Amino acid sequence: MRAPVTLIDVQNLQIVYGDTVVLERVNFTVEKGKVFVILGGSGCGKSSLLKHMIGLFNPRKGSVLIDGDDIVSSGDEKRQTILRKIGVMYQSGALFGSMNLLENVSLPLKEFTDLESSAVRLIARMKLRLVGLDQFGEYLPSEISGGMQKRAAIARAMALDPLILFLDEPSAGLDPKMSAELDALIRNLSRNLGITFVVVTHELNSIFAIANRAIMLDKKEKGIIASGHPRVMRDESDHPVVRSFFHSSKR
Repeated sequence: MRAPVTLIDVQNLQIVYGDTVVLERVNFTVEKGKVFVILGGSGCGKSSLLKHMIGLFNPRKGSVLIDGDDIVSSGDEKRQTILRKIGVMYQSGALFGSMNLLENVSLPLKEFTDLESSAVRLIARMKLRLVGLDQFGEYLPSEISGGMQKRAAIARAMALDPLILFLDEPSAGLDPKMSAELDALIRNLSRNLGITFVVVTHELNSIFAIANRAIMLDKKEKGIIASGHPRVMRDESDHPVVRSFFHSSKR
């Protein structure tokens, strides 16, 4: 049996906005081919952590190693190499409304490769097929459901064959059926293609459905208060915030 391969290594991260410390002393690793979930209550720093992991912001302290390279301290050229290893799906999906799905998925390929148009279209169709949308390439985002828009956004995030996909609240705004379908897609892509996922969510059903491992952040403690498999966190943690999150009658 092969030893796990660490694809992301976050070391002693401190996130500060102005004079406000959002997170500090954050340390964790993400194994290759796994679905890693960042969870916690509103305002705990989940999305801020994701934005620092993908290089949108630099932390006050600490490092974020992506496949062995630190995105925090790297220069522009090295950073671009690192960024080619990741794909991102934002909460809204962020598809371009004036472009059809095929054009949306083709955009990164046109922007970052020298492939001929025929090859770009072929790859884009393959990515849409992976998310079950191969028959919808000519549709505009406004002509499909919210769940299909999220799947199309994942297809676009996969266009350049990244090692890691970062998903920010993928189930937001979806009904339970669409959310479950999206969860199944994430599981299948991880298991069948070996894609590593980092997912920010607070949806319990999704957490239990997709996560191999999770960390829980807390606004008051400004850091990680629990880590491990979600079911173990739910059943064994004695931290009151963790227990409240997993056992609240409102969830």
